[in-house]
Amino acid sequence: MTRHKQSCGQAYVITILFLAVLLAMAAAVLDIGSWYRADRSLQATVDAAALAGAQGLPESTSNASALATQYATKNGGGTMNVTFSSKVFPNDTIKVTGSRAAPGFFSKVLGVNSVTVHGTASARAGLLSAAKWVVPLVVDEKHPKLQCNPNPCSGPTELVYQHFKKNGSPNGAGNFGFINITGGSSGTSDLGDLIENGWDQYMGLGDYDAVTGNMFSSTSIGDKLDARIGDVLLFPIYRKLTGGGTGAHYEIIGWAGFRLTGMDLHGTNEILFGEFVSVTWEGIQAERASDAGEDFGVKNVSLVG
Repeated sequence: MTRHKQSCGQAYVITILFLAVLLAMAAAVLDIGSWYRADRSLQATVDAAALAGAQGLPESTSNASALATQYATKNGGGTMNVTFSSKVFPNDTIKVTGSRAAPGFFSKVLGVNSVTVHGTASARAGLLSAAKWVVPLVVDEKHPKLQCNPNPCSGPTELVYQHFKKNGSPNGAGNFGFINITGGSSGTSDLGDLIENGWDQYMGLGDYDAVTGNMFSSTSIGDKLDARIGDVLLFPIYRKLTGGGTGAHYEIIGWAGFRLTGMDLHGTNEILFGEFVSVTWEGIQAERASDAGEDFGVKNVSLVG
């Protein structure tokens, strides 16, 4: 064999080895990318499963577990483990951990058939310290449908004049349950916009100035309310009404969701028809029980940790 032929044979071997290594590296890169996508997909699944499960908290851990598992099963499955813990209220937090096999394709030439990806997510259901998209029309905490455990009571009901204004006291003369939640202008057009859309800022608990005059008598207010029939409105719930006229104040202690089904704004005894409903709402979760509003069936669910 000549030296030239010997050199060519060595070059062929080196080239084949180089190509084999290159193909193996390319295969590994492709499979690693696939495994990364599988990992992100699983993480998205456990995130959503935790949020779904938190809808059942804190009332029922069994319902919360079923909701989380059901969601995970419909979105790729895998092995799921659900546990609960307490942050602000008992059993207010759900943790979902999941694992799933991610198959290898090109990496099989290296003896790697699959890898296991993992995901963990926690979500908490809590009462609000501040709420968004609030309508500036208050309801008395003593409304009969706000006396259940858990709140609210089910079934159709009415919001009549005394539910907006009176609380067993003569205070609030000249007021009809409308409040200034923004701290700015509170004219008819401003209140109408807030009824139509809700306030796009966070409303906290505490005292709020009453808006004097019967805004129900305004055609524009009536039209705005009429446009919201069928929607769930978030009403502030008050405990005390003090003062009168422009000096009246409502003490807001929480919020309640009310599905508006109709109204009668004729005369001097205005009525809104509908039902109180439990809702998951956009807002700021209370980090301490002392910062939370009263529970009237409004909660917030969010990922934590």
